[in-house]
Amino acid sequence: ISGLKSKAAHPVALQSSAMACLDLNFMDRPAAMASYNPDPRADAPLMANFANAEMGFQMAPVLNPMTFCKDQAARGHKQVMDFNKGTTTLGFVFDGGVIIAVDARASMGSFVSSGQVRKIIEINDFLIGTMAGGAADCSFWERRLTVLCRIHELRNKERISVAAASNLLANIFYSYRGYGLSCGTMIAGWDQKGPHLYMVDDQGDRIKGQKFSVGSGSTFAYGVLDQGYRTDMSIPEAVELGRRSIYHATHRDGASGGVCRVYHIHKDGWTRMIEGEDVNKIHYEYAAQK
Repeated sequence: ISGLKSKAAHPVALQSSAMACLDLNFMDRPAAMASYNPDPRADAPLMANFANAEMGFQMAPVLNPMTFCKDQAARGHKQVMDFNKGTTTLGFVFDGGVIIAVDARASMGSFVSSGQVRKIIEINDFLIGTMAGGAADCSFWERRLTVLCRIHELRNKERISVAAASNLLANIFYSYRGYGLSCGTMIAGWDQKGPHLYMVDDQGDRIKGQKFSVGSGSTFAYGVLDQGYRTDMSIPEAVELGRRSIYHATHRDGASGGVCRVYHIHKDGWTRMIEGEDVNKIHYEYAAQK
């Protein structure tokens, strides 16, 4: 590599350089990994590589990554990162499947860094996850879950269940408990036993339920969700409930906003019901109805 000095480089630097050369374009569309029929002969090298790969990632080159921020504060140093964040995600199960609705605002402390973040990760054609907490942590590990679900499909010749997928993610979070991950995720999907919804957090907790809302705006979303939730809703009613819940959360919570996205998970997979509707437009629509 041009620019490297002749003297021996630090091992971490060399490893970082090697990692920078990896082609990660496949992570832009993780669901595409499950869109082709497996060929055992073609997939054999892939399976061998993953079987020998480490199930982890490179830690920061400090004495104790787990307590780095606490150590800095104890020495009187200014905090190097602002962990203030916010979002609103929700999901609920009804007779027609599962509805997942999210906002799209990403915040950096008191600043809005983006209003178009995709907080729904398409794991495969029947399974999706949501992001709340640290965007990098949630995005990285849910995309890692996409790979693990694909490997399960290749090895067992059948799609992974929602329970098994959520358990994989919970085990990953549990193994990194105390290392500073910030994740409040939902895993939703449809398998051989029907629709399922799980909430998984960065402590390794995994809870199955009928409805969840995660993020700083969740208390506002729960108010609308609890009032309008019924298991016998029609699909348009369920989509509207998710949309309205996200809107009210973005209206009252300064860390939530941007656009609203709603997915419907059913026996044939998932469908984008609302791809990205500006919450300001929704505000004036509801104001006109009063």
